[in-house]
Amino acid sequence: MAEHLSTDEFVRYVLGADHTLSPLDVGTDGHLSKWGLSFETSAWQIEDVGHLCSLTMHAPLGLMRMETVVIAPTQFDMPVANFDWVRAFGTETQIMEVYDTQLTPWPEECQEDLALISQRDADLANVRSEGAHWYDSILYPCSYHRKGKGVSERLECAVHDFIVTYLDQLAGAPACDIETKQQKVRGFAERLFAEGGPAVDMVVKLFGRDTARRLVVEHMYGVRGA
Repeated sequence: MAEHLSTDEFVRYVLGADHTLSPLDVGTDGHLSKWGLSFETSAWQIEDVGHLCSLTMHAPLGLMRMETVVIAPTQFDMPVANFDWVRAFGTETQIMEVYDTQLTPWPEECQEDLALISQRDADLANVRSEGAHWYDSILYPCSYHRKGKGVSERLECAVHDFIVTYLDQLAGAPACDIETKQQKVRGFAERLFAEGGPAVDMVVKLFGRDTARRLVVEHMYGVRGA
């Protein structure tokens, strides 16, 4: 199996070409562990863009590794993007989700550019869970949900292309009212925590609601203050 290249490092490499990334203090939340699971969290302010967060989780004996990267633009009218990668028992899963936190409609051509990346891996197993989800109405269909064994290079190529395309679009996106955009991101983050889900529920179970809220709302999406 090919060595996995960190999504976080790639995002920061591409962003760093045009923007200053200023580390944010996440306090003791940066290093958490329980029941053999270790969580590492880092966050940055992206100059003239918004917020970036990276969270990694390791299970004992290397049985599982998870990476999550969130880009939450608040100075340009672009959707929030979540990137999740998991390796467990030889199977890799790559999820790239783009959520409607728009103040104005996101251009169809932007969605189509990302959809092409998803479509080229249509032969891989789809890991989008069935049934109704609270976010169905705001999850753009160009999002990517694939898994497989022995497909490291394909998944890595997909996530790199998705990131580069998304950040190219960000560079050309319209500026917006920062306070209004921040409130839009806040609403998304607060609802994500309130409604829960597999990852959120796991963090709540491990560390309690107060710590979980800081991780999800403050550190992942950059929502701070009342």
